[in-house]
Amino acid sequence: MNKVLLGLLLGAVLGAIDGGSAWFTPAVRAQLVGIIFGSTIKGLIAGVAAGIFARKVNSVPLGILFGLAVGFVLAFIVAYLQHGYYFEIILPGSIVGLIVGYATQRYGAVPTPAATH
Repeated sequence: MNKVLLGLLLGAVLGAIDGGSAWFTPAVRAQLVGIIFGSTIKGLIAGVAAGIFARKVNSVPLGILFGLAVGFVLAFIVAYLQHGYYFEIILPGSIVGLIVGYATQRYGAVPTPAATH
């Protein structure tokens, strides 16, 4: 599977799991569906960004760092807009970015050039 598609799919799945973890915060259970949806979108964005980065830079440590940074920034923006729950939003969002950054570097396939005749 190519790096961008892997990042897209893994980011969506991990983002949904990240959003589902909001269930452990009783004060926000009423907004759980919206949180899962938003976290899935956040994971998609982080996954695509990590996949594009992995296409251009072939380095697992840099991929992990890039994914962590993207996940952190996206989660920080969401937490800032919520005016709270910084730790509960930023920690899992950063972990999603870190995992996606690693996976796109380690398991994503490099596109093969088209054969010329």
